[in-house]
Amino acid sequence: MNQIRSRFRGGFVSLLLMAVGMLVFAQNAMALDPINTTFFGNVAIDGYDPVAYFLERKPVEGSGDYEYEWMGATWRFASEKNLEIFKSKPEYYAPQYGGYCAYAVSQNTTADIDPVAWRIVRNKLYLNVTLHIQKIWEEDIRGYITKADANWPGLLAE
Repeated sequence: MNQIRSRFRGGFVSLLLMAVGMLVFAQNAMALDPINTTFFGNVAIDGYDPVAYFLERKPVEGSGDYEYEWMGATWRFASEKNLEIFKSKPEYYAPQYGGYCAYAVSQNTTADIDPVAWRIVRNKLYLNVTLHIQKIWEEDIRGYITKADANWPGLLAE
């Protein structure tokens, strides 16, 4: 009986590892979405209001009451006013690199973001994966932006 359990566990673990490997491969094989969204709900910036970064100078969670579909993603806003502002100029208020981590894009890859790791540079919103990575990015913002700007079209095309 112990041999059967042992074989079952070994087979189960192998099957699980194979399934995880297939998911990772499938994710890498898929084209990059131009907007980084949550796994559930297709929401940009983890539901944070992109306009608030500019007007309030801080991350503010958006509300399901104020949503707008743009570039295949759902954008949330803290108020009707912010929603209307975004609608008038979405390219201005949307984060750079589709809301992927600015540092990661500078390294020719993508990563998710933490909405509290942000910075506005020359009237553009940049997000990073963590506050620690943001500190690294801030050591050479211009250089990393230059690299990311060059890498972004190729990442989208993959």
